[in-house]
Amino acid sequence: MRTVTPAQHRRAIWMLLLANLLWGVSFPVIKSLALLQAQLVPGSSTWFITACTLLPRFTLGAVLLGAGCAGALRTLTRSEWRQSLGLGVFAFVGMMLQNDGLQYVAASTSAFLTQLYAILIPVYLALRARRHPPWTVWAGCLLVLAGVAVLARLNWHDLRLGRGELETLVASVFFMGQILWLERPEFTGNRMLPVTAVMFAIEAAGAAAMLPLAPAGADFGRLVASGPWLGLTAILTGLCTLGSFTLMNLFQPRITATEAGLLYCSEPVFTSIMVLFLPAWFAAWGGLVYANETLGANLLLGGGLILAANVVVQLGVARLKAQAA
Repeated sequence: MRTVTPAQHRRAIWMLLLANLLWGVSFPVIKSLALLQAQLVPGSSTWFITACTLLPRFTLGAVLLGAGCAGALRTLTRSEWRQSLGLGVFAFVGMMLQNDGLQYVAASTSAFLTQLYAILIPVYLALRARRHPPWTVWAGCLLVLAGVAVLARLNWHDLRLGRGELETLVASVFFMGQILWLERPEFTGNRMLPVTAVMFAIEAAGAAAMLPLAPAGADFGRLVASGPWLGLTAILTGLCTLGSFTLMNLFQPRITATEAGLLYCSEPVFTSIMVLFLPAWFAAWGGLVYANETLGANLLLGGGLILAANVVVQLGVARLKAQAA
């Protein structure tokens, strides 16, 4: 991790929380897009639904962000190309598996298994360095997992390793790889805007490679002719792709991978708030059957546990920095 001032560190935390807020918007948007696409292109496979969700957002993201940093793209260094490739591959494979896995498991099981990278990151770093992480990291990880389990209303009797569970576990490993790849010291000084544009292009190419999975006779014109589909895609591109991933790539290198992994677990808190009102709006807009969720004790308890986890880790990091000073 590059050397940062306390002010830069605090700003990075706030910007990553904003990124998580934008990702929280993405869940009801993607759910609505999947429901809408099932109506517009009947008989679609889960892989094809995933491809049609990923391809427009990352194609548009690459074009728009690339246009804003065209000069920098022409002078990409070998290090920037390497970072872009790693981020694109990790992010694409993780999102592809997560989206497909969601077709086979309950959302609660998927959310819990995905957030396992909060534990995988400190365990990996400890094994790599051949040392034990601070107790605050382990305490934070336990609080995060408890919070996500409460938010997702996890039913332990339903937890089994079928196709969806295995896909989600593998997706979590790739998300961990994305977080760790972003903080590699060799990439310090890279220009993150062109790196992000190339990352988007790689993800778009991966999604395009899945298009042959389209059902026979699929009419793609129905998608682009649908106002709600175009509008939801624009939201997913502007807020949840250009906004969230750019913030992640710009500001995550200013904190540790362990801190980042725990901060990203605040995403279910924002998602739980968004689904209180966004589904009904999107349903009315697209003519869908998608009801709002209700506010319950699980949101208050689960969100409180996740916030407590971040406080514990931040206090531990501050104590270690004070001791090293």
